[in-house]
Amino acid sequence: MSTTNRQIRLAARPVGEVKPEDWEHRAEPVEEPGPGQFVGRTRVISLDPAMRGWLDDRPSYLPPVGLGEVMRAGSVIEVTASNHPDFRPGDHVVGTFGVQEYAVSDGRGAMKIDTSLAPASTYLGALGMPGMTAYFGLLDVGALRDGETVVVSGAAGAVGTIAGQIAKARGCRVVGIAGGPEKCGMLTGELGFDAAIDYRAEDVRKALREHAPDGIDVYFDNVGGDVLDAALTRLAMHARVVVCGAISQYNNATPVKGPSNYLSLLVRRARMEGFVVFDYAKRYAEAAQEISALIGAGRIKVKEHVVRGTVDDFPAALQMLFRGENVGKLVLELA
Repeated sequence: MSTTNRQIRLAARPVGEVKPEDWEHRAEPVEEPGPGQFVGRTRVISLDPAMRGWLDDRPSYLPPVGLGEVMRAGSVIEVTASNHPDFRPGDHVVGTFGVQEYAVSDGRGAMKIDTSLAPASTYLGALGMPGMTAYFGLLDVGALRDGETVVVSGAAGAVGTIAGQIAKARGCRVVGIAGGPEKCGMLTGELGFDAAIDYRAEDVRKALREHAPDGIDVYFDNVGGDVLDAALTRLAMHARVVVCGAISQYNNATPVKGPSNYLSLLVRRARMEGFVVFDYAKRYAEAAQEISALIGAGRIKVKEHVVRGTVDDFPAALQMLFRGENVGKLVLELA
């Protein structure tokens, strides 16, 4: 086992876009596991838009990452040494282990996975938080009914690709909003969306009139900003707007832009609701079982964008999310 544990720590609170100097690259000795602990080498690290919010010192659903702390991240590690009765060397484990080459854990919040059934990266994507987010956001918060019209923004991302495909599996008409012809072509050609709107090249409001002529029953929002405003003008009666994220606003150095068309909620007797996937933790097994079945039946195709490198590549890889450079779930796979 290596004796050095390379880590990425938060050096400064970012203002606007995260900069290289906001991170500290550090090397620490690898810790030995104490009683009831295990240590493992990181294999795959999850990169998520929510990470940007964790860097700001303001109230949220999780406390901010502290200055000088290892950056918070979900990851899959392979156990290298253990004094824990439930984890043995060679086990693959998913949990929040941070951006570092090695992690020590007492097992709380950790779950063994079977990499013979799915790649480790899939347990961070379709079978991880993005999959859970898509499932509960669409079916519980969005109260999706078969045959409805669903519009998903950020549709080529980790959550959006799964949400759209779950809706298609329920017999819905699904319209995805994404950036660029390649992503839009992937949505309609590979993933089976009924239509895709390129927000970079099209008038989103006009395109929604074309592709959702009877209105939007469920709008699954990952983007916020102008795209959310456009969708609000096309709501059907009793529509549900699911607020999952607002990636267009995360790097703002000025206050977040709120929706100016919110009175559509009144006119259409609609509701707009935010949610945090951790509230559904007791039901993750339910979602994983259904998503696994849909993957096995070929009704969900898993899209992953794998960056292969070292822990030191994390800052640059994270920026890919905010530049729209990833398709599907973005992960950093360590050599």
